[in-house]
Amino acid sequence: MNFTLTGLSNYEGIKGPLLLIILDGMGLYRGEKDGYPGNAIDIAAPRNLYRLIKDEKITTRLKAHGTAVGMPSDRDQGNSEVGHNAMGAGRIFAQGAKLVEDAIESGSIFEGKTWKKIISRSLAAKTPVHFIGLISDGNVHSNIAHLISLIGQCDREGVEEVYVHGLLDGRDVPPLSALRYFGELEDYLWSLRAHAVETGEKRLYLIASGGGRMVTTMDRYEADWAIVERGYNAHVLGIGPKFPDSLTAIRKLRSKEIVDDQYLSHWVIHAPDNPDKPLAQIRDGDGVILFNFRGDRAIEISRALVEDDFKGFRRDRRPDVSYAGILEYDADTKMPPEYLVAPPAIDRTLSEYLAENGVSQYAISETQKFGHVTYFWNGNNSSMFNKKIEKWVKIESDRVPFDRAPEMKADEIASQTISAMQSGMYRFLRLNFPNGDMVGHTGSLPAAVKAVGAVDRAVGRLIEAMDRLGGTVIITADHGNCEQMTAVDEKTGRPVMGAGGEYKPQTSHSLNPVPFIIHGPDTGRYELARIPDPGLGNIASTILLLLGYQRPDDYLEPIIRVQ
Repeated sequence: MNFTLTGLSNYEGIKGPLLLIILDGMGLYRGEKDGYPGNAIDIAAPRNLYRLIKDEKITTRLKAHGTAVGMPSDRDQGNSEVGHNAMGAGRIFAQGAKLVEDAIESGSIFEGKTWKKIISRSLAAKTPVHFIGLISDGNVHSNIAHLISLIGQCDREGVEEVYVHGLLDGRDVPPLSALRYFGELEDYLWSLRAHAVETGEKRLYLIASGGGRMVTTMDRYEADWAIVERGYNAHVLGIGPKFPDSLTAIRKLRSKEIVDDQYLSHWVIHAPDNPDKPLAQIRDGDGVILFNFRGDRAIEISRALVEDDFKGFRRDRRPDVSYAGILEYDADTKMPPEYLVAPPAIDRTLSEYLAENGVSQYAISETQKFGHVTYFWNGNNSSMFNKKIEKWVKIESDRVPFDRAPEMKADEIASQTISAMQSGMYRFLRLNFPNGDMVGHTGSLPAAVKAVGAVDRAVGRLIEAMDRLGGTVIITADHGNCEQMTAVDEKTGRPVMGAGGEYKPQTSHSLNPVPFIIHGPDTGRYELARIPDPGLGNIASTILLLLGYQRPDDYLEPIIRVQ
């Protein structure tokens, strides 16, 4: 494969280094601004960011959700994974939700060897099939519609026992919406059981365990293995507070803990005739399917269920199961080894082109977003393309709730990036400030305001340092979040009031565009290209232009052109 980049005929490229700053979760609110109380960015009034938006010649908005990042429709939020995929690939690939949706609609998911293996083993041995995943329609990590389709196919193929180990969302959907989603699932499972009674078949289809996503099962980047251990013990061993059904568990834990769904403690459903005995455990011979399609928070529980030399925590029992993810979550480590739908083949990413052409690169973030500027940026590839001229730096995130330390590691990321810039070793540098996303997800507006302030101070330091070096800075974001911290009525566009007379918080990503700014000594030569609806996928070719290269033929157009 030819990775040779051709130089531009009318522009040699910038003289100094090029830095890409990704303001994770910091979009541009596009609703009715008058009286809107939830824009953490406007409240923080970030001096450096606002000055750049006001004064720079090259400043625009990019689409960062829906079809612009490979999601099924423009009603779907973007997320950090697909956003970084699009930025790093220069093209748009069908992503998790759409891949699964297409496979279910075509029926190909049920014709694959992995599905057939799990179902045939269950039918032959009369063992249960277990489903683990997030119960919501947020379409960021999972979609309840996918789960219902999978369970429905189990019913059609004659599987007698199905158990769901459901995780509460409250992050990509309203913070207190679990009863709606679990109620829908309970009703569906009841309908299958009732129909089986009429036909004389056996259908023991039930919810068996659960817990809030931020404290049960869904850790990422090895930030806190206790989260995975808690979920493993609940799902596999049936260890945890026991309740007669999922709706009772949610109600009783809510009244006791007074937290959003995402932080609700883990729980286990007990057997009908014994309140001390779990309804179901995952045992030898069972089938297990993780139906989350997003990879970052699916890898660790997958490892706990399949790895022989697992060291994340002590497993009191490791069952011999047929395990599959709905997708392959990490192509480099082949995790999990078996999956239901093949991932998009993202090849010829920007980093690979640059590495093949001798362009040195530097990537940095803290634990929570390190994988985004490396693995996802590289097209779901966790290896460097040329270790001699690339460097990746991960700064350990604090293990405290993000609203308690909203500054996170912004200052340290800036300091280390400035040192890398000043070293003269790197032509292209990229970084991610996670604050806007991670703090935005907590629903705390005051904390999000502090997070924006911390990021803005770090941006100011980076701009000042780059100006001394004569280099260029691009500022953008992967999706919106903290600019829309208060829920908005879809019909009226007005903020929604909660039952207590306070504004209803929004913890999910937004559908807002994100900023795109270029700051540097050559900006007088640039003008915005006439692209109808530019998005994150146009960034890669823009970076190539700034470095003096033509884009590959199938890359999306650059956002600017040189005069």
